[in-house]
Amino acid sequence: MRLQLRRRLTRRLAGCAAALAAALVTTLTAPAVPAAQAATTTTTTAAATTAGAGYWHTSGRQILDEAGNAVRIAGINWFGFETSNYVPHGLWSRDYKSMIDQMKSLGYNTIRLPYSDDIFKGTSPSSINTSSGMNADLVGLNSLGVMDKLVNYAGSIGMKVILDRHRPDSAGQSALWYTASVPESTWLANLKTIASRYAGNSAVIGIDLHNEPHDPACWGCGDLATDWRLAAQRGGEAVLSANPKLLVFVEGVQSFNGSSYWWGGNLQGAGQYPVQLSVPNRVVYSAHDYATSVAQQTWFSDPSFPSNMPGVWDKNWGYLFNQNIAPVWVGEFGTTLQSTTDQAWLKALVQYLRPTATYGADSFQWTFWSWNPNSGDTGGILNDDWTSVNTTKDGYLASVKAPGFGSTGGGTGSGDVQAPSVPGGLAVTGTTASSVALSWTASTDNTAVTGYDVYRNGTKVGSPTGTSYTDSGLSAATAYSYTVRAKDAAGNVSAASAALTATTATGGGTGTGSGCTAAISLNDWGSGLTATVTVTNTGTAPTKGWQVSWTWPSSLQISGSWSANVTRSGQTVTATNLAYNGVLAPAASTSFGVQATRSDASAAATATAVCTATS
Repeated sequence: MRLQLRRRLTRRLAGCAAALAAALVTTLTAPAVPAAQAATTTTTTAAATTAGAGYWHTSGRQILDEAGNAVRIAGINWFGFETSNYVPHGLWSRDYKSMIDQMKSLGYNTIRLPYSDDIFKGTSPSSINTSSGMNADLVGLNSLGVMDKLVNYAGSIGMKVILDRHRPDSAGQSALWYTASVPESTWLANLKTIASRYAGNSAVIGIDLHNEPHDPACWGCGDLATDWRLAAQRGGEAVLSANPKLLVFVEGVQSFNGSSYWWGGNLQGAGQYPVQLSVPNRVVYSAHDYATSVAQQTWFSDPSFPSNMPGVWDKNWGYLFNQNIAPVWVGEFGTTLQSTTDQAWLKALVQYLRPTATYGADSFQWTFWSWNPNSGDTGGILNDDWTSVNTTKDGYLASVKAPGFGSTGGGTGSGDVQAPSVPGGLAVTGTTASSVALSWTASTDNTAVTGYDVYRNGTKVGSPTGTSYTDSGLSAATAYSYTVRAKDAAGNVSAASAALTATTATGGGTGTGSGCTAAISLNDWGSGLTATVTVTNTGTAPTKGWQVSWTWPSSLQISGSWSANVTRSGQTVTATNLAYNGVLAPAASTSFGVQATRSDASAAATATAVCTATS
């Protein structure tokens, strides 16, 4: 699927507008200049105390500044370097400093600057207005020289910059990170060049390795020619070899295990096949997400829309944040806002991006697409005059903005913005052939938790005020996945709980049946572990037998078991009863155990299992 072809083609039309503007302005041509002579003007030292100062690194799902303070990217995309103009658009109308000043005044703290590999060839920018002293200090500079000016000015007023390798050349995007005319060796060499150019200038916090990989790009398939995860490791190492302090932003792909999503938005494989670099705490995963003005998708026509969207986002990229695997940056999202569907989508996404701690210290990162009004199927924050603001669109983002990077920056919205804590201890308390009973521990909030939303397979099915819920009307002998979110009176919603899979009992003519739950207790010592599993009959009739299954990463190797027949197929571990412990009376329990060794210290063991009983 070429899901975003229309959006990409319309961006190329911007060059036509630029050409018309060029007749009124000075077109600059100049030889290449040395690397960023003024780069050190925004260099910060370890002694700096300003929130967000210095280079950044990751810790679990958070991004921390040089002093260890949690920070949040709340920014904007300003495109143009990747087009045949070879410079951000709009400079035919305004001075670049006034543009950046306006971004900051609106509460955006970071600029994502797309570029193509063409700019490493000494390209000359076109359509820059230099009349009446406008953009006067850009005269005589090539594209990289202009980039230096933008980066240095942004850094001087406390903003950060992420450089985005958007295209191999100005002609258009590519599915893979290389093309026939721009081989991988060129991509790697240019990543080193751009990383080295801004070494010592902490205004540039990282590099987005390649924009929107899509089919045939894969994740974890092992093919060196198409496996984007392996390529991202090579690209990340290239960046870090030139500047080990940079963050490495890695986008998703289009398809994983038959599941398709937006170009660059599918990160379903990152949990199983993580990007691993020689410098720790540098990987930030990046997703792209769009509305119907870009392309129609099945989830927009789902009867439960927009309540289904948190489940869609959890599946494709949100789980990485929810499970504390890594930070997640939504590098692009946007819409024209012309349809009610798109309005509901943006409202739901902003709610999903809301901070889970005061001032956004623990939350998703983001940069909106785009600052430019000339993105054909999204428009921008600026109107077509390149000066006035689309206040409706900008207003949707108010509650998630972060004008600064410290505790004084929490969004331009007023009132309570702190979400409740994530519900814990989600458990099955009973099953029948047509229902699953759930319970969880209460969340906390700075004011008060007003209720919870229960999701089955990503769709909201109930909103209880207490910490239990019975989901009914289900099919017998069927597995369902559940998550729970807490909410408060201000509409703040927590991140999703850990997912729990429950299987309904086998149906029976009397209306009674059997069911069971399995609780795993881990004794983990790093290089190995034991798992003790307790099976409980939750049905109304004795069991004749039971089966428990769960998933473990391939680096966890089973070395022994007791009180059950334990087998493994891929990452799925299955345990069945022995002759003496298969019969369990209602509410009765039995236990078995598994021992495993670990070849990868970072491999996590699950604590969730699915139990199926026979009667």
